[in-house]
Amino acid sequence: MDMKRLYITYCSGTKDNSLKSSNEAVTPDKLYISRRIKRFVEKCRVVGCEWAIFSDKYGIVFSDDKIRWYEKAPGDVTAEEYKVLCNEFLQSASDYEEVWFFYEDNTFHPLHKRLINECIQSGKKIIAFNDLEEIK
Repeated sequence: MDMKRLYITYCSGTKDNSLKSSNEAVTPDKLYISRRIKRFVEKCRVVGCEWAIFSDKYGIVFSDDKIRWYEKAPGDVTAEEYKVLCNEFLQSASDYEEVWFFYEDNTFHPLHKRLINECIQSGKKIIAFNDLEEIK
């Protein structure tokens, strides 16, 4: 039997600006429009796996969760917010035996690297990868 696995990538500052003033809550595939996220979501859909986006404001946002447009860069996350995000990450991912975290070298922020490392140290199995072909 396959392990219960979640594929995740980090959020993007590239969002659908038409949602900025609407205050409408939408699923992450509608909010985030960066090339990285669109490619990630498409690959996950083709394969049929569970996926989510890690938001610097909301934490793990699953594919069917709805959130509002926001501005929160990883560099703006305070120490207290980081602790909350880390705890929420572990809580939200607790149903999964493995979390596969997709990144691209040119946009992989130190905050996200730190989050992964600290969650691994807490005992969570997280595999960081940068090739979409790893999604199975």
